[in-house]
Amino acid sequence: MDWFYLKGILILSGINLMAVLGLSLLTGFTGLFSFGHAGFMAIGAYVTASMTVKFGLPFIPALLIGAMVASLVSLFIGRWTLNLKGDYFCIATLGFGEAIRLILDNVQYFGGARGWPGIPLYTNLTNVLVMNIIGVIILVNLIRSRHGRNMKAIREEELASQIIGINVFKYKLTSLAISAAYAGIAGGMLAHYTGFIQPKMFQLIKSTELTIIVIFGGLGSISGSVIGAIVLTALPELLRTFARWRLVVYGASVIFIMITRPQGLMGGYEITPTNIKKLISHILSLGNKKHSLGGDNK
Repeated sequence: MDWFYLKGILILSGINLMAVLGLSLLTGFTGLFSFGHAGFMAIGAYVTASMTVKFGLPFIPALLIGAMVASLVSLFIGRWTLNLKGDYFCIATLGFGEAIRLILDNVQYFGGARGWPGIPLYTNLTNVLVMNIIGVIILVNLIRSRHGRNMKAIREEELASQIIGINVFKYKLTSLAISAAYAGIAGGMLAHYTGFIQPKMFQLIKSTELTIIVIFGGLGSISGSVIGAIVLTALPELLRTFARWRLVVYGASVIFIMITRPQGLMGGYEITPTNIKKLISHILSLGNKKHSLGGDNK
């Protein structure tokens, strides 16, 4: 495996991770399931490409505009759908994602169903890495803040949160808007990595893939999202030697993890210096205990 190939896998993992971080905030920390995030990625991809190709803006400002437009669209969608209870919000987001794809299929200004070629290749490993580090830092600080705690309270018990004075609708809408902005950035990076975008790249299967990564890594865990994005993006590439059976192996691997560990790989835990120190102390104490027992036997 040469470096060029490995670098491609890392860039795609980073692009998926950016979308997964936003979805993790919405699903893992606020408790709202969405199957329409591919739609927000599509908005980010087409707006960012328009800004760089048609208006000549630099890559990073164009990326931020793509994220902002995706976020504004989510505010409009959220205003009408976030009062829906149970699975209805999930179904509404699914419909939104498919509607965006069908609209782009018929907009000839962006190439329609044939796609849009010739997008400049600005996405590289360095800017993907920097964007992801910034994304993780923002998300960690948000989750640790009072607003993050309110979002987790809504996930655990919405009615009780409302009774103690938390504005449930406002926090749901905020979570959706931030989540859509992350997806918009991921879409913009994807457009400028592949150099070509097409509506079918943002089908329902893409939204499903993002949701699987969040659940696979562990709901309510940023570390789990990072591990899940890297493992599930790299796995199909590493299984290419199995040819057409690779997606079967991929699906079987996901099912195996879900059966043996339903809470996901990390199960709500985070990899932090404090937790690593506690783990090492625990392992050392177990080693000392075994040594002590061995001494008593003598």
